[in-house]
Amino acid sequence: MTYSAPARAGTRRTRATVLAALVVVGTTLIGVLGWQSTTSSFSTATSPVDFFRGEHSGALGEADGVVPDGVTVFDDVPAVGNLEPALLGALRRAATDAADDGVELYVNSGWRSPAYQEHLLEEAVAEYGSEEEAARWVAGPETSAHVSGDAVDIGPADATAWLSEHGADYGLCQIYLNEPWHYELRPDAALEGCPPMYADPSQDPRMQQ
Repeated sequence: MTYSAPARAGTRRTRATVLAALVVVGTTLIGVLGWQSTTSSFSTATSPVDFFRGEHSGALGEADGVVPDGVTVFDDVPAVGNLEPALLGALRRAATDAADDGVELYVNSGWRSPAYQEHLLEEAVAEYGSEEEAARWVAGPETSAHVSGDAVDIGPADATAWLSEHGADYGLCQIYLNEPWHYELRPDAALEGCPPMYADPSQDPRMQQ
């Protein structure tokens, strides 16, 4: 009986130490996995605008092209209404036919003001650590097809899958391999098919101007 109490106390201290160590290791692993999930989200699930939207948008709002949740190509918000008319018309024709297949085309981003585009670029640089890496996802306001109203980001996954199969019939083409959500109008695609895609925006000659 003389030594049983200290022995039990020692055992409790050992277990507490082991549990503390496991907590530290578990927390570290969660942090690493969370970082990996964040850095892979662009290529697997969502557009850069979805990723950054609402994080630090400050005074930016719908007038700058920020898109509320649930907006379709038929809604009258600046991000949709300020798209080039030919692109918007093609999107609405495609959306009408997609609805017959049970697919709805939602707009994650469309037209953007230069201020909004600059904000997204700054966020991308902060996230990726360099302008070169950020350029693979977000163009500057001087060259962005979103600022000119010539590009739209479509979701969700079933919508982009539908456009991947049928978009060329309406002149709607995916432009970048790493952005399955990003579509622009290529009127000749109905007859000739969509042109080859760039690996990412940094490979697009228009972005080098």
